Amino acid sequence: MVYNMIGGGAAINVLTRQAGIDLDVVDMGVNHDFPDLPGLIKRKVRPGSANMAEGPAMSEDEALKSILSGAELAVAAHEKGYNLLGTGEMGIANTTPATALYSVLLDLPLESVTGRGTGIDDERLEHKKRIIRKSISTNASRCSTAFGTLSALGGYEIAAITGFILGAAACRVPVVADGFISSAGALAALKLCPEAGDYLFFSHLSNEPGHKVVMEKIGARPILDLDLRLGEGTGAALAMQIIEAAVNVYNEMATFSSAGVSEKSGD
Repeated sequence: MVYNMIGGGAAINVLTRQAGIDLDVVDMGVNHDFPDLPGLIKRKVRPGSANMAEGPAMSEDEALKSILSGAELAVAAHEKGYNLLGTGEMGIANTTPATALYSVLLDLPLESVTGRGTGIDDERLEHKKRIIRKSISTNASRCSTAFGTLSALGGYEIAAITGFILGAAACRVPVVADGFISSAGALAALKLCPEAGDYLFFSHLSNEPGHKVVMEKIGARPILDLDLRLGEGTGAALAMQIIEAAVNVYNEMATFSSAGVSEKSGD
């Protein structure tokens, strides 16, 4: 899938081309050694996170390295002149750590935030819940802080999204989070630095039922509700175009006064 994205064949490539949005693919922990390729940023922490049902998904050093990598990428984008950033991800089974993070960071019942991800059946859904419960129990001692929770139950891509949002906020650059998994990284960023919320947009309401629960819990209003469940940053790419349109209308549209348009008079 990474090669497909680099080659321009993924859904996110279609949407970014249409909108004129620049796209970078960042390897945070893919279980593959990539050659140097245009459009690929190599920040691999290691090939795959650990089994969070048996212990922490990441060491604290690995989590910090992931956060700092994300922050550095945001700062670099700001220094290149970008004034609107977006996040996305591509991973297998990463709705599971995202769900665990939501449950712990927001003290939400697991049943209210656990969905079918890529479309698993009832048996696999119950298995998913058991794995998340075991993971939370196994890592309970690490979950007293937002950073500890992120390192124990997150993943390299989620932690990098957290750092990316924090880095963008530090540069006062707005950033658009994609869907269910990007929002988990965004939630961790908000827990670590609530002020980051001043620079954060949630692009869309995911098809995952738990996403609505989370958005309501934190008082967020996603820009779009299109029943999306694709990931890759596709929702962010769509929402960024709406944000750009809103800014252009604000800056370029004439007022009634400047256009010489008569306002409606009272009867």
